[in-house]
Amino acid sequence: GMLPRIPRLAAAALSFGQARAAFVAHQRSGSRLVARMASFDPSSFYATAPPAETEAYIMQQSMVRVKDPGISLKFYTEVLGFKLIMHRDFPQWGFSVYFVAHGVSEEVPESAEARWDLCMRTPGCVELTWNHGSESAEGLVYNTGNSDTTGTADGAKVKGGFGHLGITVPDVYDACERFQRLGATFHKSPNAGGIKGLAFVKDPDGYLIEVLPQGPMITKPLDCCGVAVDGGDGYKDNSK
Repeated sequence: GMLPRIPRLAAAALSFGQARAAFVAHQRSGSRLVARMASFDPSSFYATAPPAETEAYIMQQSMVRVKDPGISLKFYTEVLGFKLIMHRDFPQWGFSVYFVAHGVSEEVPESAEARWDLCMRTPGCVELTWNHGSESAEGLVYNTGNSDTTGTADGAKVKGGFGHLGITVPDVYDACERFQRLGATFHKSPNAGGIKGLAFVKDPDGYLIEVLPQGPMITKPLDCCGVAVDGGDGYKDNSK
């Protein structure tokens, strides 16, 4: 069916969570604004069965480069609740990798081979890659892709393809209260911006982590940063 266009938003530029939240907010507002349908209709892909040969494939990892592995691992494990399930050092090439994941209930095995096996069958890992020596650099090292000047020769902002990683939690507001107590930096608190009920925190390298609910998109009167649900500065495209 035809979805109403979210005012001032290009639906194709939104993440799933943002689009869902904006659509729910649009419905609740009772807005009568009518606009054009997005130019691309993905409906046919819902009914398209994956090739039989890919039945056992999983989306196993996304990789980001980090300046300091100790600082990053502390954030991902102690703040976001990931578990380190495998690491590998490649001194001959000057880098190391660390795989962290949610939802791993079993004990991480001792042997490198067993850790590899666990890692390769665990969906949704984040691979933190450390290029040896980057920890000694001054300031931020890697461009986050979100209107970022880091690493550019002319100081111009980069509109990169990477947007963010994302986690889901039972209660976004409660999770963000905890993140704030632990010293996390917010790019967007739950009530800030135009889309209420989701948040973005920054990891130590400035990468955005979207925080979405595991159930309905709800709002609360006040968030961890003291922003009222009817406050905030409106929607902002992170790539600009």
